[in-house]
Amino acid sequence: MRPITLKGKLYLIPTTLGEMNPHDVLPQTVKRAIDFIDDYIVENEKTARKFIKSIHPEKVQNSLRISSLNKRTEVSEYNAMIAPCLNGLNVGLMSEAGCPGVADPGAVIVKIAHEKGIQVVPLVGPSSILLAMMGSGMNGQSFAFNGYLPIDKGDKKTALKNFENLSSTKNQSQIFIETPYRNNKLLEDLLQILQPNTHLCIATDITLPTEFIKTFRVADWKKIKVDLHNRPTIFIIHKF
Repeated sequence: MRPITLKGKLYLIPTTLGEMNPHDVLPQTVKRAIDFIDDYIVENEKTARKFIKSIHPEKVQNSLRISSLNKRTEVSEYNAMIAPCLNGLNVGLMSEAGCPGVADPGAVIVKIAHEKGIQVVPLVGPSSILLAMMGSGMNGQSFAFNGYLPIDKGDKKTALKNFENLSSTKNQSQIFIETPYRNNKLLEDLLQILQPNTHLCIATDITLPTEFIKTFRVADWKKIKVDLHNRPTIFIIHKF
């Protein structure tokens, strides 16, 4: 009779939201997980190795077996990435920034893990979405994350008007993001499209020394100069 191989676990390992000391925002459980995990699924191998070294300098880099999960990854590669778990090894899933599986391609790996009966272990760490919501002063009892807005100007205007109406009719704060180099253009669009009394929270560089989190009415934002270019930013709107 062949021995039964116990399955390894899939650890969801959060990372920092930017260049900073990881020990300022991450608990010791993250370091302990990295200590015993050698197999990783990451968005970018170079930055993943840099993060692992920053939080656990003693970790031998040559011991790491890293698979890349990004827009170029073929669906046919997913099962091979999580295969070590089926052979009794633990695997770490890491996002490029923040929590894996949330606004992150890693969600597909977590789904496969559940389908294969692999235990999923989410670890505590910074989520820019949740931290922005916490700091916004908006409705923490009911909110929705909508990802990226449409690129087409007409579609974007329609989406924003829909979110504005949803926030009013459902009393539900609406969260969205943009590619950082387009942030300033999105802010211009928000100030043109949204109604003057709609509240807008801009949460930028969360947890970093340059952190900026402010909530004002759209009419008030029109009097404020802020440069969001290439700065990771969360936008939240609510029409009360």
